[in-house]
Amino acid sequence: MASLTLASLCWALPILFVVVFAADAQSTTTAESGQDVVLPCRVSPDKTIRAVKWSRADLGDEYVLLFRDEQLDPEEQHPSFKNRVDLQDRQMKDGDVSLILKNVTTADGGSYNCDIFNGVTDSWEIINTVSLTVSGQTAELTVAPVGLIVGLSVPAVLLVAAVVGFVIYRKHKQQNRDFN
Repeated sequence: MASLTLASLCWALPILFVVVFAADAQSTTTAESGQDVVLPCRVSPDKTIRAVKWSRADLGDEYVLLFRDEQLDPEEQHPSFKNRVDLQDRQMKDGDVSLILKNVTTADGGSYNCDIFNGVTDSWEIINTVSLTVSGQTAELTVAPVGLIVGLSVPAVLLVAAVVGFVIYRKHKQQNRDFN
């Protein structure tokens, strides 16, 4: 029985370590549609940061933000993020490489990866992943005007049909009087 408990403990500790480490590397942020939001990412201050990249897996080769040579690089930036993103601190004091995302929409929801290019190792390092959930009513706003247009169009068509029917009726009645 003791060997079974020891074996279980040997399996459970590494799994627990992975779960705790993964929970630390991933955070969740929520926002309302239209708000500005900060996606947190912090690097050890002793790291030599040569570049910061925020990305999403669903964007392919395009990125959310790339900051290198002390400026934003818009070359391969996804069009939906142009002029809407920035670093919270471009000097990256205390290792703060958090992303500011302005005027969020429900389409911005998803998992964002924060990576740095380490100047000492000359390699990209994954720092963390932030899951963004955006709540809002963008779907209802796009449907409501269509419903309003349809709702007003039906009475307008009926009114035009009634006027045309009345004119035809009057013309037909006038023709019948002329024949008598």
